[in-house]
Amino acid sequence: MIALDNHPSGRHFLQIPGPSPVPDRILRAISLPTIDHRGPEFATLGKKVISGLQQVFQTRHPVVVYPASGTGAWEAALVNVMSPGDHVLMFETGHFATLWQKMARRLGLEPEFLALEGSDETGLPRSWRHGVQADLIEQRLRQDTTHHIKAVCVVHNETSTGVTSDIASVRRAIDAAGHPALLMVDTISGLASADYRHDEWGVDVTISGSQKGLMLPPGISFNAVSPKALEVAKTARLPKAFWAWDEIIEMNAGGYWPYTPSTNLLYGLSEALDMVLEQGLPVIFARHQRWGRGVRAAVQAWGLPTQCADERVHSPVLTGVITPAGVDADALRRLIHQRFDLSLGAGLGKLKGRMFRIGHLGDCNDLTLMAALTGVEMGFKLAGVPMAASGVAAAMAYFAETPAVHAA
Repeated sequence: MIALDNHPSGRHFLQIPGPSPVPDRILRAISLPTIDHRGPEFATLGKKVISGLQQVFQTRHPVVVYPASGTGAWEAALVNVMSPGDHVLMFETGHFATLWQKMARRLGLEPEFLALEGSDETGLPRSWRHGVQADLIEQRLRQDTTHHIKAVCVVHNETSTGVTSDIASVRRAIDAAGHPALLMVDTISGLASADYRHDEWGVDVTISGSQKGLMLPPGISFNAVSPKALEVAKTARLPKAFWAWDEIIEMNAGGYWPYTPSTNLLYGLSEALDMVLEQGLPVIFARHQRWGRGVRAAVQAWGLPTQCADERVHSPVLTGVITPAGVDADALRRLIHQRFDLSLGAGLGKLKGRMFRIGHLGDCNDLTLMAALTGVEMGFKLAGVPMAASGVAAAMAYFAETPAVHAA
């Protein structure tokens, strides 16, 4: 008997929807010697990354950088503009919207969670297969004649489901209701992969992180902040010290932070921003849309439903695949990982065991995705999962017939 190789050759295929693979160019930047975070060389770095982030968020206003995960940036966003007992309107689109709602409650806020009611033909919650419903938000805000609601909090790209919500429509809903609530948006998995426009869409606080479209390791997160949010922050009464915007923005003017920043990750961030801006955001957005369509062509050929049930809001960052009844998606993922050294995203929360997620973001290309889809299809065959046709062949045809968009 030949023993299985416990140390497979080649690179591990990381096809989860973040952390995404880190390019060698960024890894080399992170490996540079650490410098004095109070010296002049660091000030140049600090100013550069803040300017680059403003371009990626598409804002003229401050972007606050934290040495934290996206969860830290969630908390920072809330504590800077909220007071104890404030009412916030949130929309249930998946696991991460749910976690943000739980955090708001733990901070002493009063979150109200809107959702599409019931389940659909898959037996899964309708709200976890669709995006934010702006009409429901407008309806609720019109009822709030005393303006008790202080903020509307929504997730742009719901990483647990593969659904990207229309943020501009949420801003239109708030304005149509004539309501002064802040608009706060989580685009942790959307930034630098899915089209996002902080200023144009009238967002007051945008939350994001380093480990998705920016292709960095986890450890840096962001708040992009509007002038209205900065004004509200002056009278907000939730306790904050480390997360406080005012001291950070004041120090950022000189390229510094009021605490020790993640120096070497900022080297990597500087390199990542160069990579993104050299290509241009429109090219990057188009590339991710194309990858998403190619992967969905495979899922359709397999005869399986995607977690996103609305054709208009498929995520360009990831695709959720619902497995047939009786097929444990987690057992399938474990088999694929063991046999082919390929990591796929798990179903989270209400979706545990019912679906898996294929990431197609960041440092990726057509052949990377073809390899991942091949691993999935081989896993289906080993696990006895029925397929209508070859998804690999369908994706191959799509990528071959649909040329990629490149920078001019």
